[in-house]
Amino acid sequence: MTEVKKVWRTYEQIVELPEGVTATSAKDTLTVKGPKGEISKMMRFPRVYIKVDGNKIVIGTTKFTQSEKKIIHTYRAHANNLIKGVTEGFTYKLKVVYAKFPMTVALKGNIVQVKNFLGEKVPRTLNVLPGVKVTISGEDITVEGINKESAGQVAGSIEKLTKISHFDRRVIQDGIFITEKPHVRYHE
Repeated sequence: MTEVKKVWRTYEQIVELPEGVTATSAKDTLTVKGPKGEISKMMRFPRVYIKVDGNKIVIGTTKFTQSEKKIIHTYRAHANNLIKGVTEGFTYKLKVVYAKFPMTVALKGNIVQVKNFLGEKVPRTLNVLPGVKVTISGEDITVEGINKESAGQVAGSIEKLTKISHFDRRVIQDGIFITEKPHVRYHE
């Protein structure tokens, strides 16, 4: 009787850290520090490891199957977003558009208020997530942050705050719309 040994292939992806950026990995959490701040992200998946080796983040597995490969590439994208966040940051730009009722958008502390949207008497409000900076200047709104998920969530929530579902969108075009994302620029 012959003995069969399973030999697993190892698979690793390496993310280089730029100068001025450091990373640590402990208990399935990757923490990246840079000139703009510090971000932590939990990345836990069975059989996938994350370790920091000098100025490199190594994401790999010893059991190389299709699901592990997908998770490794996802974690690599997350690590790149963390590095970009602490070095450059993420900026979303929104535009306030109205035709009939003059809508006003104000920032009071940590709350964004939209007043007089389609003539409504009660203002619509949104709490801004921590670590995200919102600036309003006239008809333009800028959302900035080092965490891509938080900044994108706030920008999307501001846009959704003025969503119209009971009118024809071709006729009533009032609202707040995202005009520029970190990786996409829409035509104005």
